Amino acid sequence: MSTTRRRALELMAAAAATPILPASAGRLIELKGGAFQPTNVAVAPFVGDESARLATSVIVNNFKRSVFLNPIDSSSLGPSAAPPDAVPNLEAFRRLSAQYVVTGRAQGGQIAFRLFDVTTGQQVAGTQFTADAGSARRLAHLVSDAVFTRITGEKGFFDSRVVFVDESGPKNQRRKRLAIMDQDGANVHYLTRGDELVVTPRFSPSTQDVTYMAMAGEGDPKVFLLNVGSGEREPLGDFPGMAFAPRFSPDGSKVVMSLSGGSETNLYSLDLNSRRTTRLTDTAAIDTAPCYSPDGSKIVFESDRGGSQQIYVMSAQGGNAKRISFGGGRYSTPVWSPKGDYIAFTRQGSGNFAIGVMKTDGSGERILTEGFHNEGPTWAPNGLFLMFFRDSGGGGGPKIFMVDVFGRSETQAPTPGYASDPAWGPLQG
Repeated sequence: MSTTRRRALELMAAAAATPILPASAGRLIELKGGAFQPTNVAVAPFVGDESARLATSVIVNNFKRSVFLNPIDSSSLGPSAAPPDAVPNLEAFRRLSAQYVVTGRAQGGQIAFRLFDVTTGQQVAGTQFTADAGSARRLAHLVSDAVFTRITGEKGFFDSRVVFVDESGPKNQRRKRLAIMDQDGANVHYLTRGDELVVTPRFSPSTQDVTYMAMAGEGDPKVFLLNVGSGEREPLGDFPGMAFAPRFSPDGSKVVMSLSGGSETNLYSLDLNSRRTTRLTDTAAIDTAPCYSPDGSKIVFESDRGGSQQIYVMSAQGGNAKRISFGGGRYSTPVWSPKGDYIAFTRQGSGNFAIGVMKTDGSGERILTEGFHNEGPTWAPNGLFLMFFRDSGGGGGPKIFMVDVFGRSETQAPTPGYASDPAWGPLQG
C-alpha cells in the first residue's frame, strides 16, 4: 500500500502589455537536442529609479533559473557600454561571450527594454510595459518572458504564481495554511488562517481561482473554490462521503474529482455553473487524482483496479479506460502537460519516490529526479518545468523544488518554511 499523502487521505475516506516588436533577426535554441548549451544573455543594468535596480536583479535571477538562458555578468563594462536608448557596444559584449544583450530603463510603474543579437548587431525585440507603481517585480517578469520567448521560441513562465501548503510547527502538530507566491518565491501571502487542515490545492488554468480540500475538527473534508484575488471562497457542494483531488477543466468551467462511497472511490465531473455532477467511473476500486488533457477531451487518473496503483487514460465523458504505466512500481498523481505532449507522475518503488514524465500513450518514460520522498508534480504554464515537493526525512519537513522537463537542472524554490502540494497557475497577463 502506498504511503503517499494522497493515499493516506483515501484511507481516511474509505474510512496590460504592449506586443513585442517584430524580430528582424535572431536564432532559436534547440530545446530538445542532445548536446545542449544555454544561450548567453548579458543583462545590462537598467537605468532609472530604485525599481531599475530591482528589475535588473529579478531578470538575472529568472534567467539563472530558466536552464535555457545563461546570464552573463557585464558589470565590468560600465554604464556607457549599454545606454538604454541606443545600440550598445556589441563588440565589448562579444568579448564576454554574450550572444544577446538586454538593455532598458525602469521608473515608477513603467519599464522598457531592448534585446540585441550580438552576432547580427540587430535589435530583435523591444517593448514597454506599464502597471501600478508597486509592480516593479511583475514588470521585470514580463520583460523576462518576452526575452525568453524571443530567444527560445517557447512561451515564458516567469509572470506566474504558485499556490502551496505552508507548513509550520512541530511535525506532530503542523499548522497548514494555503499560501500563494510568485514563481520565484517572492510576494508570499496567505489565503487561509491555519485553523483547518488544507491539502491538494489546484490552480485553474484559465482563471485566478483555486480549488482545495479542507478539514476542520471532526467533520468530513470539503472541497472549496477560492478566488485568490478577492479571497472569497465557497464550498463546491455537499457530497455523500468524502470529496477530494479536485482539478479544473482547461476552460475553468468544470471540476473533476473523486467521491468516496465506502470501499470504492469513483470519478465525477462537476459543472461550476449548474452544480450538476456527472459520474465518470463505476468500479469497486479506488479511482482518483484525475486531470484533464489540455484540449479537454480526455482524463488521466490513477487507479488500483488492476491490483496496484497505475495510470489510466479515458474519455472526458467516461467509459473504457486504458492503462498506460508499465515501468514497474506504483504510479500516482498524474498531471497532463499544458503542451499536451507529456504526463508527469510520481512513481514509488524500491523505497524511493521518483518524479518522471511519459508520453500520453505511456511510451518514452523518463525519471527526472528520485529520492526518499518526492511527490505531487505540477506543470509550469509553458510545459517546460515542473515543481514538486520533497521530504528528505531526518525529522525535517517538505520543501518545494523545480526541475526542467529534460532533467538538466533542479533547484529549490524559496519558501518561508516547510512547504508542500505546489500548484502552478497560469500566466497572469
